[in-house]
Amino acid sequence: MSVSLRLRFAPSPTGELHVGNARTAALNWLFARHHGGTFVLRIEDTDRERSTDAFAAGICDDLRWLGIDWDEGPDRGGDCGPYRQSERFDLYERYLAKLRDGGHVYPCYCTEEELEAERSVQLARRVAPRYSGRCRNLTPDQRESEEKRGRKPAWRFRSEHAAISFDDLIRGPVRFEGADIGDFIIVRSSGLPAYNFAVVVDDHLMRISHVIRGEDHLSNTAPQLMLYRALGFEPPVFAHHSLVLGADRAKLSKRHGAVSVRAFREEGVLPEALLNYLALLGASAADGQEIGTSTELIASFSLDRLGKGGAVFDEAKLKWLNAAHLKLLAGDRLAERLLPFSGEAGKRMAGENPGRFRQIAEACRDNLRTLADIAPFMEIFDPLHFSPGPEALRRASQEGDVLAAFGEALRRVQPGDGYFRRAVRHAEERTGRKGKRLLLPLRLALTGRSDGPELEKVVALLGGEETMERIERVLNFERGAEA
Repeated sequence: MSVSLRLRFAPSPTGELHVGNARTAALNWLFARHHGGTFVLRIEDTDRERSTDAFAAGICDDLRWLGIDWDEGPDRGGDCGPYRQSERFDLYERYLAKLRDGGHVYPCYCTEEELEAERSVQLARRVAPRYSGRCRNLTPDQRESEEKRGRKPAWRFRSEHAAISFDDLIRGPVRFEGADIGDFIIVRSSGLPAYNFAVVVDDHLMRISHVIRGEDHLSNTAPQLMLYRALGFEPPVFAHHSLVLGADRAKLSKRHGAVSVRAFREEGVLPEALLNYLALLGASAADGQEIGTSTELIASFSLDRLGKGGAVFDEAKLKWLNAAHLKLLAGDRLAERLLPFSGEAGKRMAGENPGRFRQIAEACRDNLRTLADIAPFMEIFDPLHFSPGPEALRRASQEGDVLAAFGEALRRVQPGDGYFRRAVRHAEERTGRKGKRLLLPLRLALTGRSDGPELEKVVALLGGEETMERIERVLNFERGAEA
């Protein structure tokens, strides 16, 4: 691979970073880092009505959170800037003039209403909508007449009629029939550049060698290749990956639930887990190994493993990966990540007794799918505010003999190594019960839940006195129910 390999991610700051766009960013970044190339961030903010600096800052923040860094961009500079399209209008003017001088474009005075009427007629005739070419061959006098009517022209590219072909790194040979592509606008009547024109100018001037993007951009490739040819530019290598779909195989959208990187951040998904998942989405894992750090993902990355079919977003798989990455975190790092999600009880505990907070975090590690899962567990270990709840009390109290046996065992057995296991054996002997039938009543009494950390760890963290108080609470509930 060439040492001058350069890739880019070019989001429009019109909303939060969608996981589909984050996947595109990840694929470009992984490809660039795998091959020792340059990764460029460009902000495509020509939509003045919808683009905001706040959205641009949010996108950059989400990328950094994911661990995706860039070598050139609005905040880093570089010799190919500016890196915001809103600061590049003079460049678009220059290349529009070049196309005008070469006879590749012409002014179009059609209004939106006229174009819509034209489209409606074509659709009624079951013809694919495309511009009729009404303004293509206007005489100078006709153009002057249109301008006297107060019409400001857009600029349209004179489409070629020859077939357009290219080799896609993911999809293989792709061909478009030139006759199917109408004359397209490159600069609007407002003076703003259209997407295809701005992208071609920017990618050329930024020396982009490879463009990896979603298959929804596949239809843009033909007009872009026409522009590359007319401007005398060498086009980049293209790779069009599949789109991210919901479970119903429709394009992933808000109706499917969380779709932005920000939403998953707020749900307690780890950045390394989300990056890992985006790298795997629609791809086969290298050597069957699905869990990987960013370093491992970079080392094993290959476009060859990306499939052509739609990539269905599986939130359960993401949470499984997240749980796996939580298990990889060192103890102090785990506690640090959990703290913002630990609720009032957890934050108070971390302030009063950081060591105890870390112990509880470690005990709960294997029961967490997201960082947010820690909050209810922290409440279990808060004696002042813990309450098992009426349903847990009812279920636990139905096994009062088991709890009484445990209470007796915990009073008899001397604290030390094997303390809990000796108490379990004693309760087994007294009740004749084993396994879940023996331990579930105790878990309900001590935690109010039927799942959670190992009971031995729960008892150790609660201590003998608090453990006995919780058992007595259930036994008293049972006695009250019997009275």
